[in-house]
Amino acid sequence: MLSFFKTLSMGRSGWLLLAFSALVLELVALYFQYGMQLQPCVMCVYERVALGGILFAGIIGAIAPSSWFFRFLGLIIGLGASVKGFLLALKHVDYQLNPAPWNQCAYLPEFPQTLPLDQWFPYLFKPIGSCSDIQWSFLGFSMAQWILVMFAFYSILLAIILISQVKAGKPKHREIFR
Repeated sequence: MLSFFKTLSMGRSGWLLLAFSALVLELVALYFQYGMQLQPCVMCVYERVALGGILFAGIIGAIAPSSWFFRFLGLIIGLGASVKGFLLALKHVDYQLNPAPWNQCAYLPEFPQTLPLDQWFPYLFKPIGSCSDIQWSFLGFSMAQWILVMFAFYSILLAIILISQVKAGKPKHREIFR
């Protein structure tokens, strides 16, 4: 199994699939915001940034997947972004399941002054809604819970691919019965 994931990480198609899946999820988020008129909160904006990190990791890995440097750089960026996204989504679910005056997110995002994404790209990163509001659900789970599952999947997948990198090259075929 590990050799499959290592082979997948050494090809460009796996990295492009990672980038494409993150891009599709970003576009779905924009559809929810502009098509369905759901207002994103601060945590939603932070989760979009983490998803953008996974997209960036897919692009980095696709540059030169046979190079160990670009593979590891893509894996580290992607795994870091997916774990951070998981932790953000976990906090977002906590805001929704335990609403209280002392358990609320900020109304304005706290981006670094050198990277004010909410000012550069307000159509993507400007929060309007409240974190404790559940505006959409599917199969009994809120959007934040689905995002938690998504980031958990990305984290597990990228961790397995990172572990597979220490696996030796192609498996040697034993010819026992020849």
